[in-house]
Amino acid sequence: MIFRPLKTGGTDHLLRPTRRGLLLLLVSILLTNASCAVIDGAFSVIKGTFSVAKTGYRVVKKTVKGTIWVVSGAYELTKGATRLVYHIGKFTFDVVQAPLEYPLIRDDIQTIDGLPVKEAIRLGRVKAAPYTVKGQRYVPMNMANAQTYEETGLASWYGEETRRLPGGHMTANGELFNPTGLTAAHKYLPLPIHVQVTNLENGKSIIVRVNDRGPFPSDHNPDSGKRIIDLSRGAAEQLGFVDQGTARVHVEVIPLEEA
Repeated sequence: MIFRPLKTGGTDHLLRPTRRGLLLLLVSILLTNASCAVIDGAFSVIKGTFSVAKTGYRVVKKTVKGTIWVVSGAYELTKGATRLVYHIGKFTFDVVQAPLEYPLIRDDIQTIDGLPVKEAIRLGRVKAAPYTVKGQRYVPMNMANAQTYEETGLASWYGEETRRLPGGHMTANGELFNPTGLTAAHKYLPLPIHVQVTNLENGKSIIVRVNDRGPFPSDHNPDSGKRIIDLSRGAAEQLGFVDQGTARVHVEVIPLEEA
């Protein structure tokens, strides 16, 4: 928002401020600034304090690019926590820590940070740690570099088989995989992180939480490793490409700042 100075036109005596006038002007400015910072029309008030916008800008050629997003609630599991629920705009995320005995949904991941996968998850050494899949080593980008990530390419969706199996499965960072949730797998982004995914074939756009690794080349389809992101069925449904299986998408990280 840009505030421009008042033009008096030679009538300075008509605009001489009073204490009451200044107070009213200050309140008006504060209320205007607050309303501009909120995506769904109002601050989310939690325990008597504002849920501060987790905002991020990418400055490209002196132009601010991106959207200001308001996050209500913590979005990373901390030690001892087993579940959290938070919101980004109109999207709701329900994150559950999976029991360590649950199988990985990506069982072809061999090591993370040089450790057995479950051990790396237990020690919290997953976020941007290198990992191996079928003998190939992948090195994710760090969080700082990820803030400017965007890419256009092919997306697919995965995890349908978990709906027919008993018990649950865990993602590469130890979260419970929910095929109906808004989550995704990525080979190189740190975990977790949030991206905006836009289906370029129909214009639909959503935000997803990246909490898994993939997609990787498969034995029956080596080209599947060329896809840039694997989405949950729930995310693919909202983007409108469940039936066709893949779609051309634009993926862009949403930078979030701590309150």
